[in-house]
Amino acid sequence: MAAGQDRWSAGVIPYAQMGYWQPDYVPKDTDVLACFRIAPQDGVPPEEAGAAVAGESSTATWTVVWTDRLTAHEHYQAKCYRVDPVPGREGEWFAYIAYDIDLFEEGSIPNLTSSIIGNVFGFKALKALRLEDMRIPLHYVKTFQGPAHGIVMEREHLNKYGRPLLGATTKPKLGLSARNYGRVVYEALRGGLDFTKDDENINSQPFMRWRDRFLYSMEGVNRAAQATGEVKGHYLNVTAATMEDMYERAEFAKELGSVIIMIDLTIGYTAIHSMANWARKNSVILHLHRAGHGTYTRQKTHGVSFRVIAKWARLMGVDHIHAGTVVGKLEGDPAQTRGYYDTLRNSFTPANLGNGIFFDQDWGSMPGTMPVASGGIHAGQMHQLLDYLGEDVILQFGGGTIGHPMGISAGAEANRVAVEAMIKARNEGRDFVKEGPDILKAAAKFCQPLQMALDTWGDITFNYASTDTPDVVATPTNA
Repeated sequence: MAAGQDRWSAGVIPYAQMGYWQPDYVPKDTDVLACFRIAPQDGVPPEEAGAAVAGESSTATWTVVWTDRLTAHEHYQAKCYRVDPVPGREGEWFAYIAYDIDLFEEGSIPNLTSSIIGNVFGFKALKALRLEDMRIPLHYVKTFQGPAHGIVMEREHLNKYGRPLLGATTKPKLGLSARNYGRVVYEALRGGLDFTKDDENINSQPFMRWRDRFLYSMEGVNRAAQATGEVKGHYLNVTAATMEDMYERAEFAKELGSVIIMIDLTIGYTAIHSMANWARKNSVILHLHRAGHGTYTRQKTHGVSFRVIAKWARLMGVDHIHAGTVVGKLEGDPAQTRGYYDTLRNSFTPANLGNGIFFDQDWGSMPGTMPVASGGIHAGQMHQLLDYLGEDVILQFGGGTIGHPMGISAGAEANRVAVEAMIKARNEGRDFVKEGPDILKAAAKFCQPLQMALDTWGDITFNYASTDTPDVVATPTNA
């Protein structure tokens, strides 16, 4: 039966017949595009499953409704225009869906996500569903403020150029008194790091209330800045139960002279929008910890890919977001991670299925978001980190700083010497990836902390298979 035939017959009508499957549709430049990985229930054709996702994420319900006659329903219908089998994975398809831009409120990720991922993930006709990627049209991009500062402006605030920025998460995450917490901040920054940070779960617990942590942390920041002559920062986590509490904490951080504050992804999209607006108005860099993302980004068949979260975060206006390390202890396929970093930093990201990028994405003049690499990295991996992640990145060495046998400051010094030695070698035109271990070994002759770091962690790796890898593998081609 042709699409649209008997559209107004009473009763239950397949979504494809209601006009949500349109294989001849050519997406407009202004359309929001989405690619879903769908796993239909047995007996459900992939075209009908794709049409169902299109319908339930836009205007449809399970039966025909006469009120569709009261509007230009075809204009507001999402259209599934393409369904491709996933290479090498039986029973899974990529469904491409186009949404008219009029379906979405300007500058609102909460509204966008309420449509795109609102109801469809519980749909019985599907065994599993994953949002793989989105194309946000430039017309819609321009309705968002984007990063409060962006990569270029952040470097100008910090007066640090030409190398990755270095950071460390204070350890242990929980249990330190405020004064001892501040001691960690001071030692790490004095030793050569640019930033230290609160972790996602340190807010205002009985062992250390937020105001005390802010005071002692900023004392450490200011003392380290005075000792080194550099701009230093500590990510003060302002995450709290209410927006009023978060604004209070952010204002206090600003009063103390902090260049940066931090929020967790768990505060929700509306709160992220609000804190990004605050950060821009108050000239404070905004760091987003992606706390909780793995609950829905890691599995290959169901959830939301992190590349989509990265796009939403850039639109909402955060300056930093954790985006994977490849070589660390946390999930991170090299190709996928490269796709995340390109999505966050570049002004235009071309489609590249080998890196998991399904659509061209034009960001116009929107500043880039600085990716943060953290989780099980150390100085001995510096050549790999620079190769995989580039220089516009923040390398967060937590245990790789605070666990140094000679102390926290020595751990920071090891990281700083390692990154500067590697950047110098790269700028001299050397093959720093191939020669990386030798470059580090040579630098360690003049830096005992680096030598100790290499002796302690040089052979540590986390070689586990990634659970989220591209479905299309790039192969060499003959010119």
